[in-house]
Amino acid sequence: MFAYVGSFTTEKRKARGKGISVYRIEPASGAWTLVHALNAVHNPGFLALDRRQRFLYAAHGDSGEVSSYAIDKATGRVALLNRQPTEGDNSPHLTVDPENRYVVLANGPGVAVYPINGDGSLAPASCILVPPGEPGPYRREQGHGAHPHQVLFGSGGRFFVAPDKGVDRVHVYGIDYAKGKVVPGDPPFVKTRYGAGPRHIAFHPEGRYAYLINELDSTVTAYRWDAGHGTLDPFQVITSLPTDYTGDNTGAEIAVAASGAFVYASNRGHNSVVAYAVDPQNGTLSHVGWVSTQGRKPRFFTLDPSGSLLYVANETSDTIVEFRIDRNSGKLAPTGQVIETGSPSCIVFAD
Repeated sequence: MFAYVGSFTTEKRKARGKGISVYRIEPASGAWTLVHALNAVHNPGFLALDRRQRFLYAAHGDSGEVSSYAIDKATGRVALLNRQPTEGDNSPHLTVDPENRYVVLANGPGVAVYPINGDGSLAPASCILVPPGEPGPYRREQGHGAHPHQVLFGSGGRFFVAPDKGVDRVHVYGIDYAKGKVVPGDPPFVKTRYGAGPRHIAFHPEGRYAYLINELDSTVTAYRWDAGHGTLDPFQVITSLPTDYTGDNTGAEIAVAASGAFVYASNRGHNSVVAYAVDPQNGTLSHVGWVSTQGRKPRFFTLDPSGSLLYVANETSDTIVEFRIDRNSGKLAPTGQVIETGSPSCIVFAD
């Protein structure tokens, strides 16, 4: 298995990353070995594989481009295919649609759609849309208005959602596959708390629930998800912090265990991952506990394909830390493996 690590690279972000790094993961020991680094890439802050794991796509922070790469399946190495303009200046996230025909990008102020060519390269954008909405109360973080921070297809695959940190909304869209156009849902969004700063969302594997990490107020919102109509119905808000923590914090990443029994979210400031238990009857969350990420600013984390390990990318302390998941309790325990790499911001796995 290979791990592809995106990282920040520029002085503006006080970054020390190499761009896109490729690691081979040894099947017996689980050890990571660096095999390739594409260090001429500008702030590849988020990565996504196509559905067949033949191509890699990158969203670039503080940049007006989105890029595509071919993967050598034998060595894991990547080679640039092409770049396309985004009509934005800070793209935080991208994904590939369930039919493997389009890359959908959060391009800074909005959402952009790019057809995928036969060789994996990206055609010019077929749609660029900036959603409406009034900015939230925090001038520094929300003063520029719309800023979708993620694009993610929900269970069922008909709709994708875009948590918008700038206007305190989660937008819901479909895609007109014939034209490559974005189609707003009905309703087109659900509001969050004023000033919550919705950042990332994760869907429960049973398809009934979705869980949203709010960056600015350090909470998680639970929703009922209707995959047929593309609607989100909130039913719980719960803090991501312990009650005795009084420092500054921002929420970052969220994921649901493959079993559906647990949800995880990361805190930048408290520098922890919180584990929640999911009530199987109604989807509500309750705290299991917190574990230190053994680093600073855990911008990203992900579960490995087996669902038994969780990897945290500590952006400002330049480490990826491995944790083992207790499948019964949901608790995390560090394994002792720490991968040192500059300013990591994203990890994706490929067979």
